[in-house]
Amino acid sequence: MNREVMPLWREKQTCPGETNPFQPYLTIYSVDVPEPRGAVIVCPGGGYHLRADHEGGVVAERYNKLGFQAFVLEYRVEPYRHPAPFLDAVRAVRMVRAGAAKWNLKPDKIAILGFSAGGHLAGSLGVHYPDAPEDGDFPGVSCRPDALLLCYAVINKEPGSFQNLMGGTPTKAQTDWFQLDRHVNAQTPPAYLWHTADDPCVPIQNALDFATAEWRCGVPAELHVFPHGPHGIGLAGDFPEITVWPELSATWLRRQGW
Repeated sequence: MNREVMPLWREKQTCPGETNPFQPYLTIYSVDVPEPRGAVIVCPGGGYHLRADHEGGVVAERYNKLGFQAFVLEYRVEPYRHPAPFLDAVRAVRMVRAGAAKWNLKPDKIAILGFSAGGHLAGSLGVHYPDAPEDGDFPGVSCRPDALLLCYAVINKEPGSFQNLMGGTPTKAQTDWFQLDRHVNAQTPPAYLWHTADDPCVPIQNALDFATAEWRCGVPAELHVFPHGPHGIGLAGDFPEITVWPELSATWLRRQGW
C-alpha cells in the first residue's frame, strides 16, 4: 500500500477571523495492481465541526483490501461555512478523476463515501454537482461521483450539522439546499445506504427519505437497516452484525458494473 498527501488547493483557504488558515487535503491510499480499479473517496463525519479519525484512514484501508483505490478527504469544517466543504468535495473528485492514470483507477468508477455530516457532504455533491463552478486547473473534468456510499448520513434532519455548516440564521434558500432528498432526480448517482434503526442522533428517516427519492426517480439504491447501534460507529468493530457493511457495499458496487 502506498500513501501520499496532496493539498487540494494551491493556497491555504482563508476564513474571516481565523489566524491559522486550514489547507484541505487528500490522503491517497493506493495499491499496486495490474489493472485499474474503482475508487472510493472517504469523507469522515463530525457534524461539520470536526473530522472523526476513526471514519478516515482505517476505512480507506478496508476498501483497499476490498479491491479499490481509496482516498480520505480532509475537508473544511467550522469556522468555515457553506460552500467551503462542498467546494472541497468538488475539487477532490476532479483531482482524483484527473489523476486516474497516476493512481491506476477507473475514471468512470469513482464513489464518494461519507459518514454522518460527511455523508451529507457526499450526498450534497451527488445532488448539487451541476451547480459546481468550473475549475481552471481541471478544465472539462466532471465532479459528478459515479456512486454514493452514505453511512448513517445526515440528509434532512439533524439541526446541529446544519447550524455548523450554515452559521447564524439560515435563509430559506440555504434551508432548501440542506434538504438533499428534495433535489434527487434521474441524473443523481446510484446510492448504497446503511443506518441503524435506533440511531439517537440522526434518525433513520434520513436514509429512508433519500432512498425513497432515488427509487421514485428510477435510480438504483440499496438500503441496509440494522436494528440496533449507536451513532458514529464507523467500521462497527464492537457490533459484529454491522461489520459486514463494507463488504455489502463492495458487492453492491460490483453489481453496478464496478
